[in-house]
Amino acid sequence: MKKQVFSLLLLCALVLTGCGGQIEKTERSDRLQIVTTVFPAYDFARAAAGEWADVKLLLPPGTESHTYEPTPSDILAVQECDLFLYLGGESDAWVETILSAVEMRGTAMRMVDCVDLLEEESVAGMQEEHEDHGAGEVAELDEHVWTSPQNAAAITRAVGEQLSALDGAHAGDYTAAAEAYAAKIHELDGEFAAFFDARTDRTMVFGDRFPLRYFAEEYDLDYYAAFPGCSTQTEPSAATVAFLTDKVRQEKIPTVWYIEFSNHLVADSIAEAAGAKTAMFHSCHNVSKVELDGGATYVTLMQGNLEALKKYL
Repeated sequence: MKKQVFSLLLLCALVLTGCGGQIEKTERSDRLQIVTTVFPAYDFARAAAGEWADVKLLLPPGTESHTYEPTPSDILAVQECDLFLYLGGESDAWVETILSAVEMRGTAMRMVDCVDLLEEESVAGMQEEHEDHGAGEVAELDEHVWTSPQNAAAITRAVGEQLSALDGAHAGDYTAAAEAYAAKIHELDGEFAAFFDARTDRTMVFGDRFPLRYFAEEYDLDYYAAFPGCSTQTEPSAATVAFLTDKVRQEKIPTVWYIEFSNHLVADSIAEAAGAKTAMFHSCHNVSKVELDGGATYVTLMQGNLEALKKYL
């Protein structure tokens, strides 16, 4: 049903933009127009764009990207922009449908092409999305590349380079702005590294999806979770809950973590049974309206994660 609705939306947008352009278009600004899908793309793009380009975030605040359905106006925005920055993973597979059906005015850029990719993995105790994936076996490539600060800095620089290529008059400005933000991210990376280097136990348990494979890899963390990063499931099996509860109890792990916009019922259940606390780790995939209006950035959200780790890990 969702596929049919999306196809109808796409058809409507194509009808409106085709055959002589039958809709009234707003006048284009001389500034570069950048359209992004998820919050990390938006944040990195606006940092690199500075005051010289306009950046639009398609995914509404608080929306789950894995179930997002673009509107006709979203499709038009993608078609008409100078740079379209998207993730390139499973959660925005709808993008490829749009790009194959419309003729873009500008350039499309995938965040996953800016860094080395890891495969999503299933660890011991994790609820399997497919029965043929066993513990320790890999599934598809993990799309949550931005959760590694080093990757975030690399993507920001890549966006700055792309903007410089599109707008030579401000090339130096884009490069400098991207480098300045990348430097802030590297400073944050150093703080995370120092925190984890001082710890002997680096095990985290998530009673939730685990979209933090790149974060865990960068800081050499051990983790257990209820679901893989892109899982559509919300109710783990009794065996998964029992495994995670035993892990928390036996290893005296003080906190069961959950991610933003989660109802954290699974984390609460595990923590209550094991005598632990719960806390949120923000994956930065999307933000609430309050966070967006309050000026949240990738850096401020990750700084919040660091403070939570110092308090609860």
